[in-house]
Amino acid sequence: MSFRGSRRFTSCNMTNHQSKEANLTELLEGKTAIIYGGGGGIGGGVARTFAREGSKVFLAGRSRENLDAVAAEITSGGGSAEVAVLDALDEQAVDDHVHDVVSQAGRVDISFNLINRGDVQGTPLVQMNTADLMRAVDNGLRSNFLTARAAARRMIEQGSGVILHLNSASGAGAMPGMGSTGPADAATESLMRYLAAELGPHGVRVCGIWTAGVAETLSKEKLTAVGGKNAPEPQTAQEMIAGMAALRRAPRLADVAETAVFLASDRAAGMTGTMTNVTCGLVLR
Repeated sequence: MSFRGSRRFTSCNMTNHQSKEANLTELLEGKTAIIYGGGGGIGGGVARTFAREGSKVFLAGRSRENLDAVAAEITSGGGSAEVAVLDALDEQAVDDHVHDVVSQAGRVDISFNLINRGDVQGTPLVQMNTADLMRAVDNGLRSNFLTARAAARRMIEQGSGVILHLNSASGAGAMPGMGSTGPADAATESLMRYLAAELGPHGVRVCGIWTAGVAETLSKEKLTAVGGKNAPEPQTAQEMIAGMAALRRAPRLADVAETAVFLASDRAAGMTGTMTNVTCGLVLR
């Protein structure tokens, strides 16, 4: 199935006429996007959706195998994807990659950081060691700063662009057992708000997404990496999230990816310095 020119809409509430009209416009047509962590669960889903909507995507991450798999799926569907193996914590590598993207594509319109921060949950703060607390804070703040700064320098020259980030909405909360996640979320959100204030006069927008426990990404391996040996099974985790969420379900990958497309598109031209809530009502604010 081609990503471009033949998208199918399956909503039972959409008429055939509406479907034909929707196919005429790709929300990200002609745009260039860099997705850090593009080989991951959320990163790959966002990349595929961006490509479907007409964006040329540049996937960056540390695992060549995962990046190549996402790129192959995109290109086989008629989309455009390039791969670069790099560490988003490496300042020079990030700067060089953005330079390469601009040299090849002529511009960078979207930058989305979706790397794994190394969060630790399930351990009381008074029992947590300093390295486990600071890892997510430092990785999240540092990588979002480096990637946003590199893109913003190009976007200022263009007079346009969108910088996106994602977290769990724990920054303003105080739930026991969230470990390093809340402090890391708060640090990154604060940075991005200040960045939005500085970049706004140059036509550059900075937006974020709140989500939590995206269903398709809840593998046993990932849950254990964050929550330790006592982490729940994936199905149990989904049920726990659904039980607490207003919509009585966990967020799906499509929920996050479609929201990211909207925020990156010109239809969200009046939005900056704000977070969009895609938690299915796990967070209500």
